[in-house]
Amino acid sequence: MKFKSPEALKVSLGQQQYIANEEISTILFLSQELGKPLLAEGPAGVGKTELAKALAAATGRELIRLQCYEGLDETKALYEWEYAKQLLYTQLLRDKLQQTLSDSRSLSEAADRLALEEDVFFSMRFLLRRPLLKAILNDEPSVLLIDEIDRADAEFEAFLLEVLSDFQVSVPELGTLKAKHRPLVVLTSNNTRELSEALKRRCLYLFIDYPDLDQELAVVKLKVPDLSTKIARQAVEFVQNLRTMDLRKSPSISETLDWAKALVAINARSLDQDTLERTLSVLLKHETDLQQARRAIQRIARGGGDDDFSSLGLLGNRPGRRN
Repeated sequence: MKFKSPEALKVSLGQQQYIANEEISTILFLSQELGKPLLAEGPAGVGKTELAKALAAATGRELIRLQCYEGLDETKALYEWEYAKQLLYTQLLRDKLQQTLSDSRSLSEAADRLALEEDVFFSMRFLLRRPLLKAILNDEPSVLLIDEIDRADAEFEAFLLEVLSDFQVSVPELGTLKAKHRPLVVLTSNNTRELSEALKRRCLYLFIDYPDLDQELAVVKLKVPDLSTKIARQAVEFVQNLRTMDLRKSPSISETLDWAKALVAINARSLDQDTLERTLSVLLKHETDLQQARRAIQRIARGGGDDDFSSLGLLGNRPGRRN
C-alpha cells in the first residue's frame, strides 16, 4: 500500500493507534516517496520503534527487525551458513559421495571431484537468513526496522551504509543477491553516541521528542481508556512536570502508559500523596530520582492545599535553580 499524502498516512497510523503529528507523517511520507531510509532519533521510550510497527501494519507489510547491540557483526545481521545442517546432509549422502569418489586415482582427483559438488552444499537451502538478507530476499514488500543503531559499533555502521545504498549483498559462494522488493527502512537511535555524517546523509532525519501535554494526554486516553479523564489529565501534568526536573532519567511515554495502567489497576480515585508514593517507582527507575521526587511531594504536602500534586515539577530541582 502506498500513501497519496501525509494526511492519508497520518490517518492510517491513527488507525493503528499511533498518534503522529504533522512533522512525523510528512517526513515518513517523504521517506516513502524518495525511497530513502528514515532515521528517527530521540530519547528512549518516545515511540520510535512503535512508529515502525505502526507503519508496517498500516501498509500491510511484514515487519523485519534487526536489534542492534555492541559487538553486532555482519554474520549476525546478514547471513551465515548452517554448518550443522550441511554436515547432516553430508552424512545422508555418504553413499553417493563414496560412489562419486571411489574410482579416483589420487587424493587430488578426489578433491577436484568433491569441489564440483560444492554447489550442493553451498546453496540457498543451507543459507540462514538474518534480518538484513531476509528483508532483501523477501518475496513480499517489507518494513525493515534497524533498532537502536547507536548501540552498534562504528564498523557495523560503515557496513550498513553499503547495504542501504544498493540493497544488494555479495555472497562469495552464490554471487550477488539483489532485493526483490525495496523495503521501507526505519532506523532508530536513542542518541547515546553521534552517528556518522555518511549515515545521516543517506537518510531522512526525524527527531522525536517527548510530546506536549495535549499529545501525551491523547495517547493515554487512546491506550488506557479505563482511566478517568480527570485522573488522566492530572497524571500527564504530573509526568510533564517531572520532566522539568533535573533527573537522571526522565519518564518516557511508555512509562506514562505503564503508570496510567497501574492507576487503573489500584482503582486510584485521585493523585494524592499516598497514591504517588506507592506508584512512583513505575515512573522513575533510579533511586536518586525517586528521592528527589519524594522530597518535592512532601514539600507540597506540608504546604497544605487541595492535594493536587500534578504541579510537582514546579517545586522540584531544575537545572540552575536553587531551592
